[in-house]
Amino acid sequence: MTAARGGRLRRGFDAEHPAPALDSVAPVVGALRPIGLDELVDRAELLTRMDRKYMLPLTDLPLVVGGLDGGGTSRTSRSSGAETGGVRVLEVDGERQFAYRSVYFDTPDMDGYLGAAHRRRRRFKLRIRTYMASGQHFLEVKTRGPRGTTVKQRVPYDGELGRLGPEARAYADEVLGAAGIDARGFRLVPALTTRYRRTTLFLPDSGSRVTVDTDLTWALPDGTELRTPERTIVETKAGRAGSCADRLLWSLKHRPCPVSKYGTGLAALRPDLPANRWLPVLRRHFPIAPALNGSSA
Repeated sequence: MTAARGGRLRRGFDAEHPAPALDSVAPVVGALRPIGLDELVDRAELLTRMDRKYMLPLTDLPLVVGGLDGGGTSRTSRSSGAETGGVRVLEVDGERQFAYRSVYFDTPDMDGYLGAAHRRRRRFKLRIRTYMASGQHFLEVKTRGPRGTTVKQRVPYDGELGRLGPEARAYADEVLGAAGIDARGFRLVPALTTRYRRTTLFLPDSGSRVTVDTDLTWALPDGTELRTPERTIVETKAGRAGSCADRLLWSLKHRPCPVSKYGTGLAALRPDLPANRWLPVLRRHFPIAPALNGSSA
C-alpha cells in the first residue's frame, strides 16, 4: 500500500536484506569538505546535549544544506585560530552515508514508551545499535538530564541482538539506577527495530553537529514494517541555545517536532498505545499509519 505523502506499510521485514535506499543525499553533500571520525568526536562529541528534530520532505534538503554551507569555504579566525565557516561532512573510507540498525528494548507493559508518551521526568530508551558497514554493536541507554538535555551512555556489545545478556543487563540497570529509574524488576524484550541511512554534518562555527537520516524504516517483532522514503529526519545536536542550523530551519518554516524514532514508530504501528503526543507528526508524515486508521498492524 502506498500513501499520497510517501508512507508505505508492509509485512515481511528482512533485517539483513532491506529495500535499496534512495540515493538522495549524496548529490547534496558531494561538494562539502570531509571530516574524519576521530576529529568529529574530538570537536563535537556532545553525548550530553539538547536535541531538536525536524521531519521534512527530501526535496527540502538542498535548501537546508546549501543554507548551512552558505556557499563558503572554511577559514581560520585571526583572533582565535579556530576554523569557521564551510560545513563539513563525516567521511569514512570514502563513504558519506552510513546504514544503522537499532533494536529497542522495553518492558511488556511498555514502560519506556509510556514514559515518553506521558513526558515523564524519569524516562529512558534502551537499544542495541549496529553500524552496518563495520558490524560494530553498541548497547546504548538514553535518559533525561538537567533542563531537558539528553544523556546517552553506551558500551560495545558482542552478545545476541535479540536479548540482553547478564553483563549488558547489569550495565543497563546501573545506568538507569543512576538516573533515578529502578529497573531491576523490569523484563526487557525487543519492541521495535529501526533502520535508516545517516549523514553527519559538522558546523565549525558552533562546534555542533547535524544529522540527516533517510530511507527510514520501522518494524515490529512480527515483521510488520512502515517506511517513509520521501521524508527525512534532520536532527540538530548542540547546547541549549539554538544553533545556526535551527535558525535556518525556522526560517524555512520548519519547527522542531516530537519525532523520536522509537516513540513515533510505535505510535504509528500500534493503535493500542496512547499516541496523543505524536498525532500531529503522524497525520502529516504517516498518513497510512494503523494508529490513524484504527486498525491493527
